[in-house]
Amino acid sequence: MKRLWDKGEPLDQQVLRYTAGEDHELDGRLVPYDVRASIAHAAMLCEQQLIAEDDFTAIRDGLEKLATDHESGKWSIGLDDEDVHTALETRLTDAIGGAGKRVHLGRSRNDQVLGALRLYLLDATNDLEAVARTVAQALRKLAKREGDIELPGYTHMQQGMPSSVALWAEGFAAEVDDDADGIAAAVRRIDKNPLGSAAGYGTPGLPVDRDQTRKALNFAVVHEPVTAVQLSRGKAEAGLVFELCMLMQDLGKLAADLLIFYTHEFAYVRLPDNMTTGSSIMPQKRNPDVLELVRGATATLNAALTEILGISAKLGSGYQRDLQRIKPPLFRAIDVAGASADIMAQLVAGIGFVPENIELDPSIYAAEKANQLVMDKGISFRDAYRRVAQELNKDD
Repeated sequence: MKRLWDKGEPLDQQVLRYTAGEDHELDGRLVPYDVRASIAHAAMLCEQQLIAEDDFTAIRDGLEKLATDHESGKWSIGLDDEDVHTALETRLTDAIGGAGKRVHLGRSRNDQVLGALRLYLLDATNDLEAVARTVAQALRKLAKREGDIELPGYTHMQQGMPSSVALWAEGFAAEVDDDADGIAAAVRRIDKNPLGSAAGYGTPGLPVDRDQTRKALNFAVVHEPVTAVQLSRGKAEAGLVFELCMLMQDLGKLAADLLIFYTHEFAYVRLPDNMTTGSSIMPQKRNPDVLELVRGATATLNAALTEILGISAKLGSGYQRDLQRIKPPLFRAIDVAGASADIMAQLVAGIGFVPENIELDPSIYAAEKANQLVMDKGISFRDAYRRVAQELNKDD
């Protein structure tokens, strides 16, 4: 297969496999977004009288059919396509002829990939924010359902102060909502139109209208100047993945608590049977695999963030092929965080606490007793603290 930018000998297959990387496997999710961006770009070219109206109509209709056919499984991106952009343009030209060759006027794969990727990230960010809030809602429902049940509050893995299911669940809910706020805030760097920046230096000699494509695609602003677009690569991606790391840290802590509460020694909670697995050798076992995998997923997200930051660090201005390697950790982080939040929302909805198994040590009220002495006797907290400590030592 001769690629669109081949200038002589066909590309060596080993080079193709190495340079294409995982793009042909990952880019399926970008098809509808590249179609949207390409149609907006072609409409702008038509409006600027850079292509004929008939050519625009053929491009638009051809791209829309390709999107529909891809969604229904009639075609997929292969290694010879290299990526979503070549796959679409090649098939478009095969389908509509010469008009398909006009769609790339005034753009580069550099602004093309960013256009599709940012449109995808806007949708992904909305979905991730929503699923995080679903976890918070499940926790608040748990607090309302079983909030009066007493729990020990732990410090240093020891019972420290009295708590409750309500305090425990609502604390996690507040932090997961905060994570959702952070995910929503990550949109600031994503919601910028890169189209028209081309390879990073604009489109000399062509009267492209970057604001027209911005409006067509509902981007908040045009990313200016054109040289800033490639300099920004990795920042929006790392910003989103950082917020997903914060979400996974909280989900991991929630999982860690529940794993302790589910042990035979604690037995504070029951997990839904349909969300635990059996053992291959021990007939009595019901294993909390979901919680263990969520706890482990924090490492996956942290690694993805480190990878993205490391790839983009110390690159010079303009496009560098290194940036292609951002896509795998970015997509991996989005997929793992979304799936983890979704399954945790389901699991929390089915949790039941077992109050008869929850025992608070009498010493857990020591801080409250010291505070009461301050209120009743007017002594300093430090004196009250020592008095209560001495009483507890006598009891021992």
